Amino acid sequence: MKNAIIWGVMIGVLSGIWIYVMHSSGIGPVNDKVVPLEYFSFLIPAIGLFFGIYTYRQNECKGQMGFLEALVQSFKILIAGGIVTIFAVILYFSYISTTNTLRDFSGRIFGALLVGVILAFAVSLLFTNKSNKVD
Repeated sequence: MKNAIIWGVMIGVLSGIWIYVMHSSGIGPVNDKVVPLEYFSFLIPAIGLFFGIYTYRQNECKGQMGFLEALVQSFKILIAGGIVTIFAVILYFSYISTTNTLRDFSGRIFGALLVGVILAFAVSLLFTNKSNKVD
């Protein structure tokens, strides 16, 4: 669980920083229009999951990990990252943004959930190297 919390907090903090950087550069969620720079935000959970699952496999699984084990660890990392990111968004709405509302972010929140699930499956498949035979 320690690995999931470390990498999840790292994803959450970087996502929070990304929100503040986007705001300071004048990019915000307005009228359901997406700026192309926003698409690069998927790199934060992708890189965090990649290194999180890699370190989990190397340190705690001794180099051997099944798909389900990797998927559960991926979801743990994403949940920890999501909690920190939600806290950052609450701070953003409370103290920084006066024009944006949660309704402006709702589509992006669903998109982040969808991207996270897809990345969890992809990274889990990438690092699975132990077959579970059913005889």
